[in-house]
Amino acid sequence: MTRHQDVEVIDPPASEDPPVEPKVVEALPPGGSDQGAPPPEQYDPLRRYLWEISRYSLLTPEEEKELAVRYHQTGDPEAAARLVTSNLRLVVKIAMDFRRYWMRNLLDLIQEGNVGLMHAVKKFNPYKDVKLSYYSSFWIKAYILKFIMDNWKLVKVGTTQAQRKLFYNLRKEKEKLIAQGFEPGPQLLAHRLGVKESEVTEMEQRLGSWEVSLDAPLKDDSADTRQAFLPSEERAVDDVLADNQVRQVFRDELRKFRQTLDGKKRDIFDRRLMSEKPVTLRELSEAHGISRERVRQIEAQLIKNVRHHMIESIPGFEENYADLLANL
Repeated sequence: MTRHQDVEVIDPPASEDPPVEPKVVEALPPGGSDQGAPPPEQYDPLRRYLWEISRYSLLTPEEEKELAVRYHQTGDPEAAARLVTSNLRLVVKIAMDFRRYWMRNLLDLIQEGNVGLMHAVKKFNPYKDVKLSYYSSFWIKAYILKFIMDNWKLVKVGTTQAQRKLFYNLRKEKEKLIAQGFEPGPQLLAHRLGVKESEVTEMEQRLGSWEVSLDAPLKDDSADTRQAFLPSEERAVDDVLADNQVRQVFRDELRKFRQTLDGKKRDIFDRRLMSEKPVTLRELSEAHGISRERVRQIEAQLIKNVRHHMIESIPGFEENYADLLANL
């Protein structure tokens, strides 16, 4: 399994029993132009693109091998460009196979497939007994399928590899069962696809659900949007005021506690516990002529005494506001 930028591609099998290569389209799909013919008079982006790619000739197996080896060894950009342009018609063929999943502009799929083709050329190993067109088809399909999954709806319908495979195979399996005279229920589909029935049901719900914009008005004559009726993620005002009040009480009690200290304990409290940039144990030990361990013991005792003071002074402090001592 090869993974690149969240695109999952299954590497093709290697040499001993090479699989049959899918047929590369020699002629353009309907609407294309023969090589050397003039461009379409009426402006149509798809027809213009098909005419443009028809100008690039296909490579013989020997030419493809020589260019692939050259790019693999030297990184020659001209060799890579020849390998890419000679396979642009393969991308169109694969993109047209995905039209049932993408009823919008076919050029969107072709564009993504071309990106997959370029990655395939970059990663292709010419010394394996696999043709470039066969290897590239995996990358082209992966990029096209990822694009469809990411743009099928505003909310993604497939976020894992298993969901993407289910998305791709669910409709085909339904059509196959209907052609055989079976009712394509979730249980039968799950059995045929080797997944859980709940996964089939969830995917069908995602594909059949409606999307509603939160910015859309509730009614045609209303200025209120659906978003205005969503619960706020901000804290309630009375909770914020209550917390601020407790924090103020906490600071007042800290000042009162400090008044009970003197000498080195007050200094350790100020410079170690209350300072935004606490000094080190070593600095305090040298300042008061005691060991660092003794400074640590005094600090630990001060924290314990502060906690006891707060529990006695603030009702419910330990249950609700003990986290205020976390910074000490």
